[in-house]
Amino acid sequence: MSINIAVMPGDGIGIEIVAEAVKIIDHYKNSGRLDVKMEEAPVGGAGYDAAGKPLPDETLALARESDAILFGAIGGLEYDELPRELRPERGLLALRSELELFANLRPAILYPQLADASSLKPEVVSGLDIMIVRELTGGIYFGQPRGIDEVDGERKGYNTLVYKESEIDRISRVAFDIAMKRNKRLCSVDKANVLEVSELWREVVTRNGSDYPEVELSHMYVDNAAMQLVKWPKQFDVMVTKNMFGDILSDAAAMLTGSIGMLPSASLDAKSKGMYEPIHGSAPDIAGKGVANPLATILSLAMMLRYSLDHTDLADEIEAAVGKVLDKGLRTPDIMAAGCKEVGTVEMGEAVLAELQ
Repeated sequence: MSINIAVMPGDGIGIEIVAEAVKIIDHYKNSGRLDVKMEEAPVGGAGYDAAGKPLPDETLALARESDAILFGAIGGLEYDELPRELRPERGLLALRSELELFANLRPAILYPQLADASSLKPEVVSGLDIMIVRELTGGIYFGQPRGIDEVDGERKGYNTLVYKESEIDRISRVAFDIAMKRNKRLCSVDKANVLEVSELWREVVTRNGSDYPEVELSHMYVDNAAMQLVKWPKQFDVMVTKNMFGDILSDAAAMLTGSIGMLPSASLDAKSKGMYEPIHGSAPDIAGKGVANPLATILSLAMMLRYSLDHTDLADEIEAAVGKVLDKGLRTPDIMAAGCKEVGTVEMGEAVLAELQ
């Protein structure tokens, strides 16, 4: 049966970078190595423009019917004044919630060719390979009650951080399973010295650790984890944490690799159906200029082929092709270094495609 991929470029540079990944899907389709159908749908600001809301009903229906989703980025300055429920990011949050994409995998890998692009010394980051497992459908981003009310003559904003034991159980088991396939080290990040939610988090993760005796489990407060990522990042292999902490720490880890434009992500449900996207945003300041880095999106496609579509061979090919392009000294502006050749979005995408042909 054909694989069905929902393509959702979104806004800003999402349109440009997803187009380069689609070219690679077309290459495998045309060569007969991938039986695939693609259908595009609007989301985020594009969804609002098309249907008056950031996640149109037709887009959600397509997402439900697909085997995997290739997602770009959402947001734009023109949408900043919309009511909260109509802003582009609500479309992304709704997709994660409606599809129960609870496990977010964010690898932070430093390509050796980009060691000088990191803001840290090469000896600190050389060989960096971290997998951050972020719980994606719970926590403070989704907790109720939430809102802005007027109390005693002034406005008060409030959000609720809440996790059920079952939510902690399932995300921690995903992390333990990944650790078993890597170096068998897992660091759980929480704030158990202050938050009752984190006390429960630590208790459940520790309990599950008894089912994975080969995995070396450690715990770390989130403020210390942020410091340690900068001080000694290679101490980490797999990290697991709640939604907001993972959001922050994964972006910090991204900069260890030289550019947020290099890092892919996967958001999976319990059956490994997933949405794949670069971790960067829509970058409205450079949208339409043809300078955005498409490599994170291309590497997100590789993750899709590995985790959802059972084509590890093609995933390996794409990742190797990215390495070869970097070996040749091609760089988009975000990773540009002395002695390299600066290229734009399309030229970088076509260079990867050329390595695959």
